Amino acid sequence: MPNSENNLNRLENLIKLAQKAGADQADAVFFASQSESVSWRLGKMEEVERSESNDLGLRVIIGKQQAIVSSSDLGEDNLKMLVDRAISMARNAPEDPWCGLADKTLLARDIPADLDLYDNTKVTTDLLKEKARETEELALQVDGITNSQGAGAGTSASSIALCNSDGFAQTYRASSFSLSVSVIAGSGTGMERDYSYSSKRHLEDLETPEKIAREATERALRRLNPRKVKTTQVPVVYDPRVSKTLVSHLASAINGQSIARGTSFLKESMDKQILPHGIRIVDDPHIFRGVSSRPFDGEGVANSKMDVVSDGVLRNWILDSASARQLGLKTNGHASRGTSSPPHPSSSNLYLEAGSQSPEELIADIKSGFYVTELIGMGVNGITGDYSRGASGFWIENGKITYPVNEITIAGNLKDMFLALTAASDLELKYGTDAPTLRIEKMILAGN
Repeated sequence: MPNSENNLNRLENLIKLAQKAGADQADAVFFASQSESVSWRLGKMEEVERSESNDLGLRVIIGKQQAIVSSSDLGEDNLKMLVDRAISMARNAPEDPWCGLADKTLLARDIPADLDLYDNTKVTTDLLKEKARETEELALQVDGITNSQGAGAGTSASSIALCNSDGFAQTYRASSFSLSVSVIAGSGTGMERDYSYSSKRHLEDLETPEKIAREATERALRRLNPRKVKTTQVPVVYDPRVSKTLVSHLASAINGQSIARGTSFLKESMDKQILPHGIRIVDDPHIFRGVSSRPFDGEGVANSKMDVVSDGVLRNWILDSASARQLGLKTNGHASRGTSSPPHPSSSNLYLEAGSQSPEELIADIKSGFYVTELIGMGVNGITGDYSRGASGFWIENGKITYPVNEITIAGNLKDMFLALTAASDLELKYGTDAPTLRIEKMILAGN
């Protein structure tokens, strides 16, 4: 992987070239990555993939006109042509009244040094093959598991550098390790599939092949012999694998771009009750070894732990500089950045805090209800909040999870759903956007 100091020097020189060519402001970002993954199925290796990439993006701003160019060719001559092309594009671009670098007073000066996002453990292809092989083999040994859709193991490492014409120049590294398996239970028309996976910054934190195999097989076997249910209105409980999607929908609704455009069902909800009292949603970019942690945002702005919702009241939009300017606010350090597009608002480690009840206590008083373990489709209207998604899971009867159920559509409106939400105590920070088991008091189930 390219030397971090070299990355910064390259970007700083590029910005100087852009300013010399006529840019009022400029920033540049560089991503270098290496990855390897192994696919294993039915006792044989199916595929080994390796990749290396170096991508550089340059943004130039002339007045209120901006342009973004990118390239993977880091040669000196090409970078000069890149600058010329960016300047020409900016001079011919329409004016954007909200564009510009972040306020220099908001730039990160003290970079957190203890996030521990990078593990330099050298992982061989043989080790990846062994982990994938062992995971699938353990799963296939379980009675009732009849086939495998394969196991996979992977590793990646990346280096991110960001510079701008206001003097910001920082870099950091991150790594990732993953392990997964997908299995099939039953036979003929009665087959059911399920999976399990783990992704961590450090190899030592990765879940074991035994745990991955056990979770995947237990889930697949539980889904055998599903039943249908009639259309009804009942409490719906979301398993943590799918409860996180409700937090994702909220994050989309409070994204600064959606608010500035007026295309969100929560556009008039700042400082209003959108969730029950006691519910807190947090975005924390500085979680130790967090899967979405970052020491600064995509504009170089200092970031920190932020309450998105506290005691059920919406407290903050998710903002970058452009959306903040459009709303008459200041960015709160939530810009993300690629090499071929301007910064945009994005969450980091976003989670809904755990409640006080266990999952078992959460469902104990439900006489008839639905426990969701899988969602299908994306039937969510971000403007109205209307919600309709295909689902499968288990029927709740007299406070207990009983038989599997499939081919159901669950429907409601996110505003109503958020206000009728109760959180269990089983929060695990696993996906980057997370929630514990969540209960919605009443939703429409469309079945037979």
